[in-house]
Amino acid sequence: MKRLSIFALMLLMVSVLSTAKNMSLTSPNGSLTVTMGVDGGKAWYQVMRGQKVIIKPSALGFVLRDGDFKDNFKMGKTTRTSLDETWSQPWGEDAQVRNHYNEMKVRLQEKNGQRRMLDVVFRAFDDGVAFRYEFPEQPGLKEFVIMDEVTQFALPADAPAWSIPALTAYYEGVYTRETVSKKGNMSGPVALEVNDSLYMAIMEANLTDYSTMNLSHEGTVLKVDLVPWQNGDKVRVGQTRVSPWRAIIIGRKAADILLSRMALNLNDPCKIEDTSWLKPSKYVGIWWAMQKQLWTWSQGERHGATTENTKRYIDFAARHGMGGVLVEGWNYGWDGDWTRYGDKFSFTKPYPDYDLEGLCRYARERGVRIIAHNETGGAAQNYENQMEEAYTLYESLGINTIKTGYVNTHFYNGELQHSQWGVRHFRKVIETAARHHMMIVNHEGAMPSGIQRTWPNLIGTESMRGQEWNAFDRAGGNPPYHECILPFTRGLGGPMDFTPGIFEYRNDSVPGTRPQTTLAHQLAEYIVIYSPGHMAADLIENYEHQPAFKFIEDVPTNWERTLVPFAAMGKYVIYARQERGAANWYVGAVTDEQARNFDLSLDFLGKGSYQAIIYEDGPDADYRNNPYPMTIRRLDVNRDTVLHLHLAPGGGAAVQIRAI
Repeated sequence: MKRLSIFALMLLMVSVLSTAKNMSLTSPNGSLTVTMGVDGGKAWYQVMRGQKVIIKPSALGFVLRDGDFKDNFKMGKTTRTSLDETWSQPWGEDAQVRNHYNEMKVRLQEKNGQRRMLDVVFRAFDDGVAFRYEFPEQPGLKEFVIMDEVTQFALPADAPAWSIPALTAYYEGVYTRETVSKKGNMSGPVALEVNDSLYMAIMEANLTDYSTMNLSHEGTVLKVDLVPWQNGDKVRVGQTRVSPWRAIIIGRKAADILLSRMALNLNDPCKIEDTSWLKPSKYVGIWWAMQKQLWTWSQGERHGATTENTKRYIDFAARHGMGGVLVEGWNYGWDGDWTRYGDKFSFTKPYPDYDLEGLCRYARERGVRIIAHNETGGAAQNYENQMEEAYTLYESLGINTIKTGYVNTHFYNGELQHSQWGVRHFRKVIETAARHHMMIVNHEGAMPSGIQRTWPNLIGTESMRGQEWNAFDRAGGNPPYHECILPFTRGLGGPMDFTPGIFEYRNDSVPGTRPQTTLAHQLAEYIVIYSPGHMAADLIENYEHQPAFKFIEDVPTNWERTLVPFAAMGKYVIYARQERGAANWYVGAVTDEQARNFDLSLDFLGKGSYQAIIYEDGPDADYRNNPYPMTIRRLDVNRDTVLHLHLAPGGGAAVQIRAI
C-alpha cells in the first residue's frame, strides 16, 4: 500500500508539471477555451470552441528599443479570478450590461539576461476571448520604448474578411469583402465570416495611452501593426503599464457579433460620479448646406453660421422636439486654407455676424442647446492651449455638447493622428470636457474602443465613412451595403455619428452624388446605426410637410434592450430596440442592392396590445432611379403577430410599435 501511494503521488506530480507547461482558461459556459504556453522561449496562445481550434497557436511578445522581449521566456506563476456582475449605463443599446468572465494572469520571465517580467492577462467570456499585456514595475523595465508588438491571430482558414485599408484617412473608407490572404494591411475592427457557424471580429478595447492597432498579415496569420511616432517609436511606456485589450468576438450567427458587449466590459467602470447631466438628444444643424456647397464655413455672402440662420434652426428644433442645434463655421479661423493653418482657429471668438451669447440665450429660452463646433485643422496643440478657456465659456453659456474635428492626418510636430500622441490628445479632450460637464462628438477621431463606459460624455464618434460622402464623393456616394456592414465593424467600438435622415437627393454641386438608398432606408438608419445623439442632417426646409419626418421626431435614442432578429454581414440587418423606461419598441431594417422580404415575429413584445406604424418602401421604390416612394401603414399588433416587411433594392423599413 505504501509503494502504491508513492506511485500515485508521483503520477500526480507528473500531472501537475505537465499541465503547468500549458495553462488553459475556459469561458463560464464551457464553450471556449484559451490556452497559453511557451515553446523554445517563445510565448503563444490558442483558442478553441469545443474541440475545434478557431485561433491556431499565435505569437505573443514585443520588440523593445533595447532588444527582443519575445523569445527568451519561461512561464511563472498563474493566478485566476472570475467575475459575474451587471452594471448600468446612463445611455446605450442596453440599460443593463452583464459582465461575466473567467480570468487568468500568467507571469512570463526571461530565462537569463535581465530576467525581466511580463504578465499576460486572459479573459474568457461566453462570446469571445480577450487578452492584454501588463508590465510590472521592475528595475530593468521602468520607462521603455516598444518598437513592435508581435501579437498574432492565426486564423483557422482563409476566411472572407470585411475591412478597410490601414491608415485610411480618418477611417473613412469603404468596407470590402475578400479572403484574408488577398487583403492588404487592415484597420480594425475586422469582421470574419469563417463558415456558416463561425463568425468573428478582431478589435482592440480600452485604447489608453498606447498606439492604435492595425493588422498586417502573412497568409492567414494576422499580426498587430502599431501606428508609429514620427521617429519610429511605437509606444513610449511610462505611467500607463498596460496595453489595450486584444479582443476576439466569437459567434455562431452573424447577429451574435452585434449583440456582444465585450468592448464595453473590457473598459474600466464609469469615472464620472454624477452622470445626471449627460442628456444626449437628437439635433439639427447648419452643416449639410455647406457639404452641398450652398453655404460656406468661411465669411462672405454665403456664410452659413449667421445669427439669422441659427435662429431659424433653433425655432425648427423647438417646434419638433430636437434638443440641439449644431453650428459649424461660427468662429474665426475658417478663412483661407485652414487645413494648413489650423493654429489660426479661435474657439472663443465668433465671427461678427454670429451672436454667440445672444443665440445661446435665445436657444435656452426655447428649450434648445447650441452645439459648439470646434474644428482644429489638425492643430491639436493649439486646441489644447485654448480648451480650458473655451470650455469654461461654453459652460457659462449653457452649451453642453461640442463636436470636435481634425481634418488633417497629422498633428503636433507631424505626429500621425492615430499614434500614441494622438490617442493621448483625444483622451485629454474627453477628460477635460467631463470636468466642465461637456459631452463630446468626435469627428476624425481615434477608432472607438469602448471607452464610453469609462467616459460616457463621449456620446459619439465618426471614424467611418459617414453620410457626408453622399454630398461630395465623385464616385456617387456610399454603396447600398454600407449601413449593412458598419454595425459589424466600426459599430463594435462605440456610437456612430453617421448623420442620417437625408430626404432631398438633388445635388447640383456634384450631380449624381446622393444617398444610394431609399427614403425608408434613411429612416431605418436611426435604429440600425446606433447613437445616443442622432442628427436630422438635411436642410430643415426639406423636412417641412414631410409625413416621414414624424418618425424622426418620435424615435428615441436611448434603449432598454436590443435584439437582432436577422443579420448577414454586408447584406442586411434588422434591429429591434425597446425604448428606455417604456414598453414601446422600434424596428429598423436595411438591405443592400438586393430586394428582400422578412417575416418578423413580434414575440419580443410584452403582454397587451400595441399599434405599429410602419414606414416602408413603396411598391416601385428602388435606390437607383426611384428612391422616394414610401408607404405608411398602421396595424394593431401583439406578441403573436408576424410582421411582413418588404425592402426594395437599397431599401429599408422603420417601425414604431407603441403600447396602447
